[in-house]
Amino acid sequence: MSQNRDAPAYQEYAATMLSQIPFRTMTLQDRGLLYTMRMECWVNVRLPHSHSDLAKVLGLSVAEVAGSLAAVMPFFEIVDGFIISPEMEDYRAHLADRKSKQSHGGKRGSAITNGKRNRPAKAVDDGVSSTPSSTSRLPRRGRGESLVQPSTEKPSQNQPLERRVITDPFVAAYEAGESCTADAYARASGGG
Repeated sequence: MSQNRDAPAYQEYAATMLSQIPFRTMTLQDRGLLYTMRMECWVNVRLPHSHSDLAKVLGLSVAEVAGSLAAVMPFFEIVDGFIISPEMEDYRAHLADRKSKQSHGGKRGSAITNGKRNRPAKAVDDGVSSTPSSTSRLPRRGRGESLVQPSTEKPSQNQPLERRVITDPFVAAYEAGESCTADAYARASGGG
């Protein structure tokens, strides 16, 4: 199912912005206006060029906008009387291109998959299995029968089997079948 929605966010690398001289020479107020305008351009694509209209859209005073607009304009362009962000538009086009390629690839893959489903089954007597080897299954066994084969290897006769005797009181109590309560542990360890 396709979601015909705009991308909710844009990706930005801090180093790209911080490396630009116009950004580095801005005041804090200029930087705030720049990012507010960039976010507006991402959401609404364009902003009005008129100082008074721009101030209304941004919720700022005309004096604040007029005082900082000259510093932020190197990051924008004026097209048909509107302010746009060429960087945002390039990124938006990149996302649309990627979405188109993914959609095309998905449709092509779907056609291949559906084409394989619609092929007639091969004859069994040609000696070729129509089932890919990755989906072949082992024959089912009866209930309780294991598919694991017992090992036919014998232990080495050169190495003696070692038997260790564990003298842990807990193990002794466990092996004796006693309840492993604190009392049984105490009895087994001689503590009372």
